[in-house]
Amino acid sequence: MPVNVKPPARAGENIRAGTDVRAVRPAPGPYLLRMNDSPLPETAPAAPSSNARQTKGALGIVWLVVFIDLLGFGIVLPVMPRQVEPYLAHLELTATAKGAVIGLLFSVFSLMQFVFSPVWGRISDRIGRRPVLLISLLGSVVFYALYGAAVTFDAAQAELAIGLVLLARIGAGIAGASVGTAAAVIADCTTREKRAKGMALIGIAFGAGFTFGPLIAYFGLALFSQAPWGVGALASGLSLVALLIAFFVFKETRDPENKAGKEFFSVAKTVEVLSMPTVGALVLIYFLAIFAFANFEATLALLTQAAFQMTDEDNFLVFATVGAVLTFAGGAYRPMVKKRSETALLKFGVVTMIFGLGGIGLVAYLASTPDSGAGRVLKPLFYLAMAVSVIGFAFVNPSVSALVSKRSDPARQGEVQGVNQAFASLGRILGPFLGSVLFQAEASRTLPYLAAVLTLLVVIAILPKVRK
Repeated sequence: MPVNVKPPARAGENIRAGTDVRAVRPAPGPYLLRMNDSPLPETAPAAPSSNARQTKGALGIVWLVVFIDLLGFGIVLPVMPRQVEPYLAHLELTATAKGAVIGLLFSVFSLMQFVFSPVWGRISDRIGRRPVLLISLLGSVVFYALYGAAVTFDAAQAELAIGLVLLARIGAGIAGASVGTAAAVIADCTTREKRAKGMALIGIAFGAGFTFGPLIAYFGLALFSQAPWGVGALASGLSLVALLIAFFVFKETRDPENKAGKEFFSVAKTVEVLSMPTVGALVLIYFLAIFAFANFEATLALLTQAAFQMTDEDNFLVFATVGAVLTFAGGAYRPMVKKRSETALLKFGVVTMIFGLGGIGLVAYLASTPDSGAGRVLKPLFYLAMAVSVIGFAFVNPSVSALVSKRSDPARQGEVQGVNQAFASLGRILGPFLGSVLFQAEASRTLPYLAAVLTLLVVIAILPKVRK
């Protein structure tokens, strides 16, 4: 008896929120199942045994790419203000102007990621994930090397040196805007049931990079006898290692049947993604969570100095602790997602962040009140609140990415994940700016953390919109 088979949804065609994308495809027969579909029935030929190894290899490379990207970022982050200080001093800028230049050098990295994350995602949907990741790593090699060269100039060439550092930060931001493409690779290689577990790999890579970046910078500077070019050389060299591994090992994961449009720079396409049911709400949640956490990240070094008089070397270890907790929590998330839904874990993460950031605010308040009698417990309370904040954030990150992936057209995974990461970058631009301003605005130093908690309460109000 003839069987009518509904043809698969065309690339770029919107799929109703909450719909299992596999349901719009035909049963096995005239059409091939994609990598993230259900297993083939018993009557179908068995999949090649190499597929599992290829999938694990692709996920391993994605983890390495994100790890190296964050490693390079973590190496430069703690030392860049000190390395550009001699050039700013030579230019005889005011304290406000110096702060503005340093702020620009930090924020331009995230600004480029905001602009280019959707672009890289759309390009990867069109030509494949592999070339995008290779180009990204090559860019990191070049621009971290440029940073290393820029900080070797004499102070008399301050304008040239700062201009080259700015160019290096712009280029590194563009190259590092491929996290959305990395998330698309995970979506290509995982079933819906294992999507959140796969997305947790990105969080673990973030944590590991953030942990070892400052430590490598600390020991690397000693290795190169405090030579200023050593930081850039380390970051560039590690990116080169990742590039070579990706070039020889990574295989393309994008389904060749999925063809995206040709518009790479498209505001209309971004608006279209944000208008997808529940996807827009998830992107907003991600932006607000990143914004809240960035208030904490940007003021952490300032708080440790004001509350505990920590040195730069002490701060290396504090930032490494943040990364270590992030790595541990990301690993703990993977088995938990087997028993709890992503929406439940997302809510847990947001609530945990509220308690943790509220605790940081309490530490700031007690530290500004010497007669509070909390001196002995202040530092343990600080580390506890910091760990709770980071654990909460580690649960928010993969939960949002997995939900966004599940509720998006498979042909537009790179684009949608790119838009999601773009708004995360916007949160990393606005959060540090507001946090830095609020930290100086009031003697108790509590305002950045109060703003973070209030932002997360808005997230709690939005959460019902994404429950399915």
